[in-house]
Amino acid sequence: MADKKQAEEKNNIFKKLLSSNITVEVIALILLVLLCTAFDHAFLALSWNDNTGGLAGPLITMLQESARYLMIATGMTLVISTAGIDLSVGSVMAVAGAAAMQALTNGTNVWLAILLALVIGLAVGCVNGALVAFLGLQPFITTLIMMLAGRGLAKVITSGENTDASAVAGNEPLKWMANGFILGIPANFVIAVVIVILVGLLCRKTAMGMFIEAVGINPEASRMTGIKPKQILFLVYAISGFLAAIAGLFATASVMRVDVVKTGQDLEMYAILAVVIGGTSLLGGKFSLAGSAVGAVIIAMIRKTIITLGIDSAATPAFFAVVVIVICVMQAPKVRNLSAELKRKRALKSSEKAVAA
Repeated sequence: MADKKQAEEKNNIFKKLLSSNITVEVIALILLVLLCTAFDHAFLALSWNDNTGGLAGPLITMLQESARYLMIATGMTLVISTAGIDLSVGSVMAVAGAAAMQALTNGTNVWLAILLALVIGLAVGCVNGALVAFLGLQPFITTLIMMLAGRGLAKVITSGENTDASAVAGNEPLKWMANGFILGIPANFVIAVVIVILVGLLCRKTAMGMFIEAVGINPEASRMTGIKPKQILFLVYAISGFLAAIAGLFATASVMRVDVVKTGQDLEMYAILAVVIGGTSLLGGKFSLAGSAVGAVIIAMIRKTIITLGIDSAATPAFFAVVVIVICVMQAPKVRNLSAELKRKRALKSSEKAVAA
């Protein structure tokens, strides 16, 4: 009897793992890695670089790139869980990066340049939050306008030029943030993971996560229970802007140069895809920061796969779309429950044959 109970418990744990979005994401990530390894046998190879003081290899490069996706996906998860959207994250990256690079070229201390970039990102997020929460504007329209305005602001800051701060003395801390290593692991990836964990603890170890989900499910009902939806909406957009600024620093500090047109370009789309892959509904409500984090790594892995397979730039969007669709199909409840349904039909047929006999 005890053995039967243990078997049932193990079976239930196995079913929960199979039904988890994160399990599907991990499987998809492993499949992408295997695909890259099939085309490039050295894809999984790691070596120690004495010059950088860290590991080197295709996977390490992918982790470095995934840091920026982790940041914007985390902020986007909180926004989408309130049934909102933030289309301005790519532009905030450009503005924050432009502010930092321009400040450095003007002789500003590197720490002040970093602080300036973070403050600007937070300010843009606060503007989005104020317009959505207190003026009641539609999140899509509000952040779309800010997306356009952000690019314009980046051009104003840099006088329309692509600012290069690579030759500026004293910029080592910012360079290290994007290109350095911590115990052999890319520093920007470690920083991004720590920030995601901190945001996760804030959401799950306090009432904040529950408040965000309640506002996303029903703002009016949450207000009647004592939650203040306007403050919650303002907060999530402010966090999104702040995290986008960090992503902007990661993106520009890697080359110590900002391209006001290309920096952060299309990253709002990647952030939304990472959140959807992670299992958070665009209609708001329950969210998964862990799922979005793995989704962000998958986005970076897809981009790395495109490079490894040598896919033509014209076919890149199509390949990207196909991979995302396949992952979403794998996560569909009907597909995940297919094995259970087949097992149930087999058991039904067996019982019918037994009765007939």
